[in-house]
Amino acid sequence: MTQDPIDIVVIGAGIIGVSAALALQARGRTPLLIDRAGVAAETSRGNAGAFAFSEVEPLATPGIMRRAPKWLLDPLGPLSIPPAYALKIAPWMLRFWRASWADRYDAAVSAQTRLMQYCQAAFERQLAQFGDPSLIRREGQLELYEGARAFELARPRWQRRADLGIDVTLLDSADAIADIQPGLSRKFTHAGFTPGWFNTTDPLTWTQTLARAYTDRGGALQVRDIHDLTPRADHIEILSDEGPILARQVVICAGAWSHRLAAKIGDKTPLETERGYNTTFDRASVELRTHLTFAAHGFVMSKIGSGLRIGGAVELGGLDLPPNYRRARVLVQKAKTFLPGLNLSGGSEWMGYRPSLPDSLPVIGPSGAGDRILYAFGHGHLGLTQSAGTAELVADLAMRSNPPIDLAPFSATRF
Repeated sequence: MTQDPIDIVVIGAGIIGVSAALALQARGRTPLLIDRAGVAAETSRGNAGAFAFSEVEPLATPGIMRRAPKWLLDPLGPLSIPPAYALKIAPWMLRFWRASWADRYDAAVSAQTRLMQYCQAAFERQLAQFGDPSLIRREGQLELYEGARAFELARPRWQRRADLGIDVTLLDSADAIADIQPGLSRKFTHAGFTPGWFNTTDPLTWTQTLARAYTDRGGALQVRDIHDLTPRADHIEILSDEGPILARQVVICAGAWSHRLAAKIGDKTPLETERGYNTTFDRASVELRTHLTFAAHGFVMSKIGSGLRIGGAVELGGLDLPPNYRRARVLVQKAKTFLPGLNLSGGSEWMGYRPSLPDSLPVIGPSGAGDRILYAFGHGHLGLTQSAGTAELVADLAMRSNPPIDLAPFSATRF
């Protein structure tokens, strides 16, 4: 091959990849952004649209394995593993159990807190430079509990958030909850309100807006399917369905598919897929004043455009099993009992693949082949939330500058 290597290739045009390409471009680099299906064609298009900077606790909390069997036996519960996938995910679950031990949990919360603080500041920089403020709703989040006992079990989490400087308001009556969100069932007697939480009006539109800022500044975007990559003496050789590409540096941020590319260069990362389901209604039948989280049921309700989106839960089922849309329908029926004014006609169902690591921390850093290949994947539920900060950190690494936070907890070799 006689072609000159491209400066830097970013693989994946979800919210992480688009943000990374934009941040690299702002540093004077000339990225080529590649995705097999296009901008926000996978998980970034259909999530709940939340910038959840207060969510610093990992999924693997102390004692979760005592509660997990009850959930796992319910195929439509908030956490499930399809029987056909149980053996395959067993090694991941072992790491997940170890991540729930108090020492690992505390370390994960500390690392996630530092990353979240950085990402929140980075988001504001991204919004000011490239975003559209009209696409952001700063309306807070209300996490709901049925009864005092359920709330008391969650109180340590809220106290930890307050100790970390996160603004929270605790509510202990249905009337206090109704002042923030009218129309809810009065079975919800307690809640935690996070006023600093905010959402985008539509995660697809938000990602497309950033991608347009990138291409308007001369950024290149190609639709290709990447099959392999091999480090050479002075470049990286990338094999795609439309022929080879040579690059001086590569950033892998292909979401739930990233581990397959990392394995090509010898890095085995325990990335699994949290399959999330939702239903979107184009028109809102109730006035939603804030983002709602139904804590015990593992799902949320948010405004998307002029409509509503109901979704969440965790199905650890990999990339290849067919979707089980009964999970989406169960969430919608629950939402109807919790917010009786809902009209459930005309909804559109969807499933997305959240890339998840056992300790709920992403991989951000160099590959085993060195910093010519960089990783930015595994953000789980928090890809949108952490996208701007991850992009700035990737740009620092690509420029061989010292990142402003310690990236050791996010190393690909930590497992």
